[in-house]
This record gives sequence, structure tokens and C-alpha cells, in this order.
Amino acid sequence: MTETHCNVSLFCIIMNYMNKYIVIKISGRVQGVWFRQSAKDFSDSIELVGYAKNNKDETVTIEACGSEEQLNQLVSWCDNGSKMAQVDNVDIVWSETCDTKFVDFKIL
Repeated sequence: MTETHCNVSLFCIIMNYMNKYIVIKISGRVQGVWFRQSAKDFSDSIELVGYAKNNKDETVTIEACGSEEQLNQLVSWCDNGSKMAQVDNVDIVWSETCDTKFVDFKIL
């Protein structure tokens, strides 16, 4: 994936406007089972940007930007997660535009 560093440019403004933003909170057995790394690998494979992080309540949060199609693929992936995960619930919050400055997908 080619990294794009967005300053105040027309290209970045257009790309951020076209992309959607999603926050996903996954509960179940999702920590200690390579969930975040698998989410990163999957997100990299479909060229999403954002991050995955563990939460103190033993859930995982993913924030990502991409096309609606890419984000729907990520949501579908989250329904099962990594091979060792057991996903009980997936909460999703959508936003019509991505106004963050993600340049790749990270594990926090």
C-alpha cells in the first residue's frame, strides 16, 4: 500500500470526503487471540487505514477510513475475527466522512 501524507491539498480533501469513517467495538474472546494483528493484516489487504486497540473492558476497538465497500468487508470480517477469537457482539458507528489523518493501519 502506498502511504499518502495529507497536508492541506485538494487531493486529500477530496479523498477524505469520499471515504467513510467507522468505529467498531468487538466483544467476546478478542484479546490474546491475535485479533488486532489479524485485523491489521486484513485491513492492509483491502487498503484500509486506521487502527485497532485493546480496551480495559476486554473488548477491541477498530477505527478505520475507506470506501463503504471496504468498510463493509471489515465489518463482515469482524463477525468472526481471528482464528482463535470468539466474537459475541459487534457494535458499529458510521460517519459519512473521514476527517482523520490516518495514513496506514496501526495496532495501538
